[in-house]
Amino acid sequence: MKALFDEISARCSKMTTRAYSTSFSLGIRFLSREIHDPIYAIYGFVRFADEIVDSFHGYPKEQLLKDFREQTYTAIDLGISLNPILNSFQQTVHKYGIERELIDTFLDSMEMDLHHNFYSRHLFERYILGSAEVVGLMCLRVFCDKNEALYESLKHPAMKLGSAFQKINFLRDIKADSEELGRLYFPQVNIKNFTHCDKIKIENEIAGDFREALEGIKRLPKSARRGVYLAYAYYLVLFNKIKRVPPQKIMTERIRVANSHKLGIMLQTMVLQRI
Repeated sequence: MKALFDEISARCSKMTTRAYSTSFSLGIRFLSREIHDPIYAIYGFVRFADEIVDSFHGYPKEQLLKDFREQTYTAIDLGISLNPILNSFQQTVHKYGIERELIDTFLDSMEMDLHHNFYSRHLFERYILGSAEVVGLMCLRVFCDKNEALYESLKHPAMKLGSAFQKINFLRDIKADSEELGRLYFPQVNIKNFTHCDKIKIENEIAGDFREALEGIKRLPKSARRGVYLAYAYYLVLFNKIKRVPPQKIMTERIRVANSHKLGIMLQTMVLQRI
């Protein structure tokens, strides 16, 4: 039965999300139940693409990513895929009208990781657009459920939230990205002399993104607001923790938020419902 296969596909996307990200998994639990599976589907799709370029060392990454792109479009065109992650993703694409342009832009950014180790300002902004901002727009399509006016009014803050999350990830992972993957995303930064001024400049960008994003979160449909706010609150805690440490520390260790602290943020969001 096709319905059973679709259910198995949705479970695979959910399992992928929970295995890779406790923070986003917690946020999804705060969304209305009817949009859990579509958001798991989006996360599973972007996670698999990201894994190709970040983790599959010793394998033909370029060919794997090309095949993944082709399989994605075939899944969308046919309305089915034997890859359960792509099967659940194509369902979400069709149900919520996610544009192929967003998918193209995302996959183009993943491809950039195969060819660029250092990023100019132009390439950095292009990478942020594809790797984070359009993912926010895919989720926004689900949250707005074909309310085009609402979607257009929330596009900018949704992109800013994705941008903030990605830049925080880059700061948190700057040691691993530079040492293990040979990448430096932040333009005009000397990794061997990462200064306080460099860090402050990046943090000011993130703070600006957060301010604009919060205004959009407040206007999200009730079905999505608390879940997105929880993800925002978690990343804000991580950001503030990173801000308190000197540049040398993030170059020697990965700053984390303990799972117990994440649960505390979740409980605080439940009790206060601040938005």
